[in-house]
Amino acid sequence: MPAAVSLEQVVVRRTGRTILGPLDWSVGIGERWVVLGPNGSGKTTLVSVAAMRLWPTSGTVVVLGERYGRTDARDMWRRVGLASSALEATLRGDLTPHSLILSARHGATEPWWHVYDEGDRRRASELAGQLGLDGRVDQAFETLSAGERRRVSIARALMPDPDVLILDEPAANLDLAAREWLLADLAGLAARSRPVATILVTHHLEEIPAGFDHALVLGEGRPVAAGRIGDVLRDEVLEAAFGLPLAVSHQAGRWSVRARG
Repeated sequence: MPAAVSLEQVVVRRTGRTILGPLDWSVGIGERWVVLGPNGSGKTTLVSVAAMRLWPTSGTVVVLGERYGRTDARDMWRRVGLASSALEATLRGDLTPHSLILSARHGATEPWWHVYDEGDRRRASELAGQLGLDGRVDQAFETLSAGERRRVSIARALMPDPDVLILDEPAANLDLAAREWLLADLAGLAARSRPVATILVTHHLEEIPAGFDHALVLGEGRPVAAGRIGDVLRDEVLEAAFGLPLAVSHQAGRWSVRARG
């Protein structure tokens, strides 16, 4: 079965400096991946390439059987849902969550001239409800809490029913309660058959939802380890990536880590 995402010898350079790669990485159908690493390790660059929103300096990117550079990336954006703080910052604060979720049907950030049918409106409402936004769908986006805004971003990413879902640090800047509610939602998404593959970026093991089964650890733009999550999230792997002695633990389906010594 073809991979959902396949990167071969991908390199990204900026101002003469290599910030990612060379890197080979494959995300299979049915897999839920977490991408971990310190600041500056290339996590956001990696998923931007995988989402066909950043052209690599060299290498081959194939997503859902389509090769980057030989297909219209804009068409692929409907098949690859992306939620990130950068995209969230572009959303108009005076629009409602329902309008923002609905507009993602056509890959837009505002309703503009697009035509939506009753099925589109129903799906937007259903996604809002599934992500705990009932009672907030008609408020201005700018009045929502950070956790609620993040849920709107994820609902937007899911609106076109994508084959691949990419979440770039979805729990960043959330308080404890908002983080735990969000992780429960993401664990529920991980248990579904669609999207067929999910990629989640985080700095923190505590932000890995239940149901994620693979991990890629980056360090200075290069892969430190990749594979089944239990094989990758080990003391020595994270020590190599973060540069300090660490002790990893896994209890009741949740991961955590602390410094040793």
